Amino acid sequence: MTAQEAALRRLVAEIRACRVCVDAPEGKPLPHAPRPVLRASTTARLAVCSQAPGTKVYQSGIPFSDRSGDRLREWMGVTKEEFYDEARVAIVPMGFCFPGQDAKGADLPPRRECAPLWHRKLFAALPQIELVLAVGSYAQEWHLGEAAGPSLDATMGDWRKHLRRKARPRVFPLPHPSWRNNAWLKENAWFEAELLPVLRREVRRLL
Repeated sequence: MTAQEAALRRLVAEIRACRVCVDAPEGKPLPHAPRPVLRASTTARLAVCSQAPGTKVYQSGIPFSDRSGDRLREWMGVTKEEFYDEARVAIVPMGFCFPGQDAKGADLPPRRECAPLWHRKLFAALPQIELVLAVGSYAQEWHLGEAAGPSLDATMGDWRKHLRRKARPRVFPLPHPSWRNNAWLKENAWFEAELLPVLRREVRRLL
């Protein structure tokens, strides 16, 4: 094991043992036991960066082990075996733990503690990442910074510009693959016709 691999393994272990959102939360504590979910390696060149685990992922501990994951893999043009090959694909949500749900049954936003505490450290330990799939507005705001648009529509409308940025890693914005975005997908037929072929080429190049 190299020094880089050992350092990353220690960092991932620290993240998986994190209890800040329960023991020293910003606002209300996490309403259940923490179960941080992520995947990272020193060889993966592609990172899938989304919002936060949902209920099924909280139960399984496996990222995107739900219908949203099925749709995301279809968008990417990958098999489950490829998607879950940690040596090739890192999975780093903005919030590592399932944040709970609101009164209407919708998932709450990612916990505010995660990103400031862990993300810069983690991506500093992943210098080989070439492309980030920023899934949803929370990931887009973090990974694009000031380049992110004022809305998901604005950011997605500029997806070519974001992909051409000189900053590394490059960032490919995507809407969240949840069924809640079905209306958006119907209204934006260019997503399937124009964006998905480019996404699949980029993903295939890195796998």
